[in-house]
Amino acid sequence: MDAAHQARPWYAASVPERPPQPPLEGEARADVGIVGAGFTGLSAALELAQAGLRVVVLEAERVGAGASGRNGGQVLPGYGCGEARLLALAGPAQARLLFDWSREGIALIHARRRAHAIACDWCDGHATVALKPRQVTELLDWQRLLQDRFDYPVEWWPQERLRASLASPRYLGGAFDPGAGHLHPLKYALGLADAAQAAGARLHEGSRVLRLQRGPRPVLHTARGRLRCDHVVLAGNALGRGLAPELDARIMPVGSFVGATAPLGPERAAALVGNGMAVADCNWALDYFRLSADHRLLFGGRASYSNLPSPNLRAVMRRRMWRVFPQLRGVDFEYLWGGYIDISRNRAPDWGRLDPSVYYAQGFSGHGVAASNLAGKVLAEAILGQAGRLDAYARLPHRRFPGGRLLRTPLLAAAMAWYKLRDALW
Repeated sequence: MDAAHQARPWYAASVPERPPQPPLEGEARADVGIVGAGFTGLSAALELAQAGLRVVVLEAERVGAGASGRNGGQVLPGYGCGEARLLALAGPAQARLLFDWSREGIALIHARRRAHAIACDWCDGHATVALKPRQVTELLDWQRLLQDRFDYPVEWWPQERLRASLASPRYLGGAFDPGAGHLHPLKYALGLADAAQAAGARLHEGSRVLRLQRGPRPVLHTARGRLRCDHVVLAGNALGRGLAPELDARIMPVGSFVGATAPLGPERAAALVGNGMAVADCNWALDYFRLSADHRLLFGGRASYSNLPSPNLRAVMRRRMWRVFPQLRGVDFEYLWGGYIDISRNRAPDWGRLDPSVYYAQGFSGHGVAASNLAGKVLAEAILGQAGRLDAYARLPHRRFPGGRLLRTPLLAAAMAWYKLRDALW
């Protein structure tokens, strides 16, 4: 992992240091063993522990060390594939059902932060913004699709209305979603972990799972212990590779980067984004940004599909920020970090079972904050005997990335270069 991915996120620097949970030692037993203490694993742990099951979560590093504690914090309905592709993959009736369930993922975050007093800096509103006339047309088509096929209202803001809330000259209009929003993802992950432990789940940090022993009673092996389970949940996503090769071939780790300025002060921050909403543009290699509770600008983008270190990352990210907000020229990032997200080939969620005792969720494709919370609940439902929703997700078709282990990343990088060129030229 390159230095930018290793860099400490502002999220971690903004919360009090917590003592680590002890690693797994020796033999242990659980009804359910969960690999990964991110949103998916912690969501499942909370649901299962509340149902009375013995739950053990094994985390290689610390809670939220992966994408769950490093992402842009934008909380959206739907999935990474988008609604048009969801219709093509699932058909009208099933797509509507899956979309409605994605909205439940947002409601679940609200319910949990209230029930467990999780102070995670929630703020309402998200705008998807257009830089070019064709993107205006695409957004208007998307708005109609959401209204007509999914009964989900999104407001169209022409340029003048958008500029009243967003002080950037780049955008020609935007689709504003009042039901979406943003949060401090690490604070939310830590709150979920506390809630799961209060419900009876056990959490072991520094417990990387080295091997999954499959069978009617699967066993999770770490360097210092073994966990025997009735059921296993694989929730490592982009960082959980090597435990189930058939899953590894269906996702690709993609690097994404976020920077945080120093605090700008309340007035200067509000002059950038007056209503506090999160924003993302329509480009394939998109920019996304929002304000933090302490009035920083958090600015993300610059996806890396090659898994190679990004040269001049700070300068590139700074120029992108200045293009959006010329009034910030001269402002630099106080923090700059990266992480890996897991994309599926069709960008649709890949959730299901490998056998009767091993469950998984992956393929969030950069659209995972709400969806991963829902995934944990759906997996827990299946383990508790109500598998209808998991079976619906498992019916979505998925294929391996082409090229095998050696060529799949270069092939994807080449394909993404075409889309970036399309963003620039058309």
